[in-house]
Amino acid sequence: MSTSLNTLIVERVELATPEVIAVDLVDASGATLPVWEPGAHIDLHLPSGTIRQYSLCGDPADRQRYRVGILRDANGRGGSIEAHETLAPGVAVQVSVPRNHFALKEASAYLFVAGGIGVTPLLPMLRAVHAAGTPWQLVYGGRTRESMAFVEELAQYPAKRVSLLPQDSSGLIDLAGLVAHVAAGTALYSCGPGPMLNALEQVCMEAGKSAQLHIERFSAPTTQKQDGGGEQRAFKVELAKSGLTLDVAAGQSLKATLVKAAIPVPFSCEEGYCGSCETRVIGGEPEHHDSVLTPEEREEGKFMMVCVGRCKSDLLVLDL
Repeated sequence: MSTSLNTLIVERVELATPEVIAVDLVDASGATLPVWEPGAHIDLHLPSGTIRQYSLCGDPADRQRYRVGILRDANGRGGSIEAHETLAPGVAVQVSVPRNHFALKEASAYLFVAGGIGVTPLLPMLRAVHAAGTPWQLVYGGRTRESMAFVEELAQYPAKRVSLLPQDSSGLIDLAGLVAHVAAGTALYSCGPGPMLNALEQVCMEAGKSAQLHIERFSAPTTQKQDGGGEQRAFKVELAKSGLTLDVAAGQSLKATLVKAAIPVPFSCEEGYCGSCETRVIGGEPEHHDSVLTPEEREEGKFMMVCVGRCKSDLLVLDL
């Protein structure tokens, strides 16, 4: 887990749609920013102290600024509303070093499926694969054409590559039809609302193409929310940096234990999908309940999301 933060200045705020702002962040001294690759996101520490994750949607080659797109969600937890109301040119904010759990892997071709604001992490991917000359296709759905952000940016690409499907005129994306035509060697990248991603996972599983699917979520899967983070057996957690050993009761979460002990962990989503609380595991067998790590990363057991994770062994040793 990286706790390194940079103080950046809001350079520009533009309306991408009536409900989406595009925010450019720069170093106040003009210094170059840490490198990032398509699929990366940052933790944005809002003025109130609230932490929210936003996908970087600008050009990775531009080391002078980060760009994020923020949808105003009236039914959310308040972070997006605060961002819309407080971020303005000249405002200073704390920003984490970019991290990437949605990295673009090499493939012979790509199919990108975006739902709403889920288009943001895909924009740098399009830029990369198009520059490389790799075949690709984007299918982008939204409630209405007016609600779909960054459509003007997509106009730079050949029309045959981009399909815009507003729900009010085109209906829902035909996920089964799309997946049926995904050839071997084609990577399918998708980001958007939970129901769309759940449906896409199901379609890919039924078609035997789950290994080709890569998704990023803005919320926890329904099944994950229902399992309560796996609060079953008690265990001890040893904090290597703090020199503490804490008891985690059977009915208590690891997160609650760390918060009670005032251990500085940057919790944000608290449901295991954002990656803010990713922590290195030094010893023990972590029990994963997140939707960030890949099956391979879970098997390795080197990192865990401590907001929802627990322990299968009696002792868990963390780099905290």
